Parts: sequence; structure tokens; C-alpha cells
Amino acid sequence: MSTTFDIVQKLWNLCNILRDDGVQYSDYVTELTYLLFLKMSEETDTEAVIPKDYRWKSLTSLEGVELLQHYREMLVKLGEAKNPSVQAIFANAQTSLRQPRHLHTLVSNINALDWYSARHEGLGDLYEGLLQKNAEESKSGAGQYFTPRPLIDSMVAVMKPQAGEHVNDPAAGTIGFIVAADRYIKVQTDDLFNLSTDLQEFQKNQAFTAMELVPGTHRLALMNALLHDIHSPIVLGDTLSGDGKLLKDADLVLTNPPFGTKKGGGGSTRDDFTFSTSNKQLAFLQHIYRSLRKPTKTKPGGRAAVVLPDNVLFESGVGKDIRRDLMDKCNLHTILRLPTGIFYAQGVKTNVLFFTRGAQDKGNTKEVWVYDMRSNMPNFGKRTPFTREHFTDFEKAFGKNPLGEAAALKKRKDTGEAGRFRKFAREWIAQRDDSLDISWLKDDNAESSADLPEPAVLAASAMEEMEAIMEDLRGILAELGEDVEEVLA
Repeated sequence: MSTTFDIVQKLWNLCNILRDDGVQYSDYVTELTYLLFLKMSEETDTEAVIPKDYRWKSLTSLEGVELLQHYREMLVKLGEAKNPSVQAIFANAQTSLRQPRHLHTLVSNINALDWYSARHEGLGDLYEGLLQKNAEESKSGAGQYFTPRPLIDSMVAVMKPQAGEHVNDPAAGTIGFIVAADRYIKVQTDDLFNLSTDLQEFQKNQAFTAMELVPGTHRLALMNALLHDIHSPIVLGDTLSGDGKLLKDADLVLTNPPFGTKKGGGGSTRDDFTFSTSNKQLAFLQHIYRSLRKPTKTKPGGRAAVVLPDNVLFESGVGKDIRRDLMDKCNLHTILRLPTGIFYAQGVKTNVLFFTRGAQDKGNTKEVWVYDMRSNMPNFGKRTPFTREHFTDFEKAFGKNPLGEAAALKKRKDTGEAGRFRKFAREWIAQRDDSLDISWLKDDNAESSADLPEPAVLAASAMEEMEAIMEDLRGILAELGEDVEEVLA
């Protein structure tokens, strides 16, 4: 879509104006979102939800100090709007712009874009493109909220979301997984026209649930949902607190939980978790497999595809306990070892875990298939873009069954030590202290010292590992009945 690409580039170029007015990289898209919402509402004839005095034309008719004052008043008034979507997008909104001429330039340039072609190609795709552009810019800090779209599309393709299913993302970011799942279902159902009226209503308003912790990112998620005609709940909240109890009985979970440890408040504050940990990925993993619906006579158990860093696969202590609990309660049938360098947070090594909830709470995992997409792969970046085509062989090896059922697993081919796809028995994994960090291929492209991540990335990774070790030691002291603070004093 060349027009969408061109418009995204022009919008991103407007960030030069924002920079000149002292706006930080992290606020670029938020500032543009306010203006784009108003302009896109005009273009899609949906301005009825916006108070008459605060629509796009009110900005184009003013200049100078009067324009900036009106814009600041507009943000406050829209945050108090009667329409819930408008109110949520503009909640606590404020602008960092200080120069009226910069605001006037932004309004004029946005107004001059090729909106006819943008409407034809899809305003949702335009906004997604802007979010991606922001994530690619390392100074924005947005990479942590943006999962590469080729990875999302591949995960959705093998998990096959269906109309009528409840799909959830407990770490929503800008709702890339929800948008992709919605697009997949619409393609399968002729844009929902093949569905009954009741099912169409369900898909638009109830099929998806998502939760995002960061208010600014939640704002972008709401805008993204609106532009893709998704009206399901996108909730501002902390999944690792009591808020997360609302996210339950999912048919499908697609997510990429945030990396790192939970700061400030220590571990998760959920009172329904068996295992306490400050490691956010482990806490999210525990939430996810507990949130999946158990199978019934008419429906299989809920399934999940989750992006997780390497440490989740091998961390000892509570990490081992959670992995064992996962393999008991669910059929963990597939692990995809992802290439390094595909995330905008460089140096992060990640995997996708695919699992399905079992009827019982014990012994559901019989075998785990591991696909190594990391060894002997290109060094992805601007020179070698990471594309959907890189997942072709994995998707073919995974097969057409999204549940990992026994009959489907029998059709898979173990490629042996020379290949990328191998099967490992649950008993063999147990003998390895339940470590799922399984590799066998010699990587001829293994990082040399010159190819190592930036020192800051290495230091952050080391600190994360040390924090995990400290958490394990605290757990041991607690089991021994010792007061941690007294021992450390």
C-alpha cells in the first residue's frame, strides 16, 4: 500500500515540528493521535460523537495564540465528553506544544494529506503504520510495546481464531494481536457478512478483551481499536493485580507480556496465584494458563500463544514450579525459538509457547515439539528485514491443528539433530530439572564479541538475572521461616 506508506512517512516527518517545540520522542504519537482522531472523525463522518465546538474545523479556522488556547481547552472538554470512546481517548489529555505556529503547521499539514486514498486503503492500516514507525525509532522507547507484525500474523495464522470465540490479550500494548485476530476472522467470514446478526454483534462488541497498564499506551490502543471498528473492552488496568481476575475463561490468548521484574510493589498482588514471583513474565504466564477455559463436552479447552524471553524456559526455583504447573494443567505442545534482533529492544532472545488447557490439572503434556528458528538465521535489521515469509517453514511444520491434539502431533515429522523441528518426551524434560531451554543445532552465526548487544543491554540483562536469583533466595528464606529483612540487616 504505497499511499499508506507515503502518508505514514509524511506524518512521521511532522515529528520534526514536535521536536522543535520540545516534545519528547515518547510523546510523538500521542500528540499526533489527538489531532488524527479529530481529522479521521471528519473523514469518516463520525463527528456526531464529538461536541460541535471541538471538531476538526474549529482548528482549521483559527491561528496564533487563539488556536493554541482553543486546542488546550478542546483537550480538556473532550476528556469530559459524553461518548465513552472519546472520553477514554482524551482522558487527562494535555499537549506539550508551546508555540502556536507549530500547532498551525501540524494542522495544515495533516489537513493537506491524501485522505481520499487513505480512506480507500484503510485508516486503521495507516495508524498501525504510524505505531510501527514509532517503534522502529529507538529513541521513542516504544519498541517494548510493539511486537513485530510478521510474528503476530504468524501466531494468529497457526492459532486460527474463530468467530464466536473469546480472544484475550492481558498485556495488550497497542492491541496488535487483537487487530490481527479480528482481521483474520473478517477474512474468513467475508467481513462478518457470513455470520448471523447475533454473531456479528458479538464479534464487534464482545469477542475481544484486552488490558493495558500504561495510560499513554492504552490511549493508542483505544484509537487503534476504533479505527479497526473494534468496540470490545480495552481496559486500563494491571493484570497482575486484582484487575486481572476479570480476564478469564478465554478460548484463545495471544500476547507478548512485558519484559523485566515488577518494580515498586514487589511481586504480583493477585491472591489467586499459587506461586509468588516478581518476574513479570512468570507471573503473566501463570495468569495466562489459569485464564484459559477448561474443555467441555462440546468445546475444546482454551489455547494460547505467548511470547516469552529465554529466562522463563530455564529459571530455577519458582520458575521451575510454574513450568511444571503449566505442563500439568496444559498440553504445552510447541515451542518456537525466535531469531535474535527481531524486536526493537535489541539483544532480547525470545520464544513463543503454544499450549492448550486440559480437562484435569495433572499430566496434560506428553511431549514438547521445539522449532529452532534462531540458529543459522540472518542478522535481522534494516538491511535484512524480518518478514512473514521467514515463518513459512515453521507454519508448515506446525500443521493445521491449533490445539496440538495427539492425532495432529502424530502427523508431525521429527527432523533429527540436523533439522529444525524435534520432539522431546515429557519424561526427558523432567530429567533436565524441567528446563525447556532446548537447543541442538550448532549456530555458525553465533555472536562474536563485535556482534554483542550494547553494554547497556547486557548490563540490564545481567541485573534481571541477579534480581531473579535474589527472588529465589528470598523464597528459600521464607520457606525456612526466616525474616528476610532481619537476615539482610
